[in-house]
Amino acid sequence: MAKKIVLAFIMILLLIFIGFTFLANSSVDIYIDGENVTVNTFTLSGADTQALNSEICDYTIDVMNDTTTNITTYKSKISEICSDYNLDNVEINVDSSIGENQIPVIVTVDGTSMLPTLQDGQTVLVNKSHNVHVGDIVVADSDEYGGIIKRVDAVDGNRIHLVSDNKEVSYEYINGVLYQIRGISTWVDISDIGGVVIQY
Repeated sequence: MAKKIVLAFIMILLLIFIGFTFLANSSVDIYIDGENVTVNTFTLSGADTQALNSEICDYTIDVMNDTTTNITTYKSKISEICSDYNLDNVEINVDSSIGENQIPVIVTVDGTSMLPTLQDGQTVLVNKSHNVHVGDIVVADSDEYGGIIKRVDAVDGNRIHLVSDNKEVSYEYINGVLYQIRGISTWVDISDIGGVVIQY
């Protein structure tokens, strides 16, 4: 009888420990749809979750405009932000309109260089990824042209050759000088790729 009582007592302590450990864990659930961010933080620590969620939202908006951040660096920075609120070993869950651990971004096409595929003013859904292949349409930050949306024409290691779909050549007089207007053809580094267009 005494053994049963001791065993029952040990089982109760074990269940209390497991329950406390489970409840003591903090988690941050983030949902991104390309334009909007929703953050919910669960913790028993007493941290200011409203301020934490707001800071994570602001950071996520910045990430959507930054070509260098991927899901790994994104989650790492979220962990750092949580540490500032005395939350360590936080479980970070990122879900989005295109799946788990993906960062979608909505981008507006500016110009006619991707006609007939993309129209001027059209919005496209971009997956923030550096996983690009020949034939993909990507957004990139070019030193020469600034922010562009172009098709991947070639991949040479970390160098990506981008071209316009619009092959039409036109001529225009500007201040009395005749200029040839044609689509872009340029090389960028893989780190300049902001993401791959997945829906248009």
